Amino acid sequence: MSSPSEPFEYSLNSSTIRGQELGIEKVIELAAEAGYKGIEPWINELDAFTDSGGSLEDLGKRIADAGLKVPNVIGFPKWSVEDDEERAAGIEEARRNLDMSQKIGAERLAAAPMGYQDKPGLNLDRAAERYRALLDVAQDYGVVPMLEFWGFSKSLYRFGEALYIASEAEHPDACILADVYHIYKGGGSHTSLRLAGAETFGLFHVNDYPADPPRETIADADRVYPGDGIAPLAEIFQTLHKIGYRGMLSLELFNESYWEQEASHVLETGLKKLREQVQAAFE
Repeated sequence: MSSPSEPFEYSLNSSTIRGQELGIEKVIELAAEAGYKGIEPWINELDAFTDSGGSLEDLGKRIADAGLKVPNVIGFPKWSVEDDEERAAGIEEARRNLDMSQKIGAERLAAAPMGYQDKPGLNLDRAAERYRALLDVAQDYGVVPMLEFWGFSKSLYRFGEALYIASEAEHPDACILADVYHIYKGGGSHTSLRLAGAETFGLFHVNDYPADPPRETIADADRVYPGDGIAPLAEIFQTLHKIGYRGMLSLELFNESYWEQEASHVLETGLKKLREQVQAAFE
């Protein structure tokens, strides 16, 4: 197979070094030094920053000055729960998250199945209507909510569900946040990615997973560096490239053994291994 030169850009999800408790400013600095082109902060990190007196506009300038983009912010508004009052509160939280994301120059905000993770039986058509409503709200901020599926959730845990909801939302901004681990954990197959198109994914989270623990009991904390597990990364990267995806691959890990190591070492190792896996996929 011909080898495209750097077919993707690489981003860092800050969870990868969460355990070091460095603060978002230091994470930005280290991500840039390691060679990442993007950073995904979490809303709780931005809250901690502003609670200490920081300005989000200044943080956005710091990110840009470091040569980084913000492809996505991780937040958890309950945008699609059944209870009307809870959902209304979720939309207000979404507005707060969108405003914060806008101030740091973010492109997207994660729209996960928050509130449904322990509740089976999600009505996909209602979810599509609510996702469309969230997308409409977000147009005031210039930030796109990106539909995320969680493999461990009891609802919205497979790519096919997310694809249906995003399609039925009938909105030009609709897109999906996919994740190597969540595809596996949810019982789906990476082969379904071939049904997607160039604009289906706003971002793609990358990680790897070991053969043990098995799928039924594997958890977020079991994720490992790309290439250190059994995930079919070469096929995933080839498929993404074939369907026209040229966005970022974002390293997202929650491995506590990495949190005990020097943060710069973890970031450099993660990016090196991710690049190696992408390059191997196109040799």
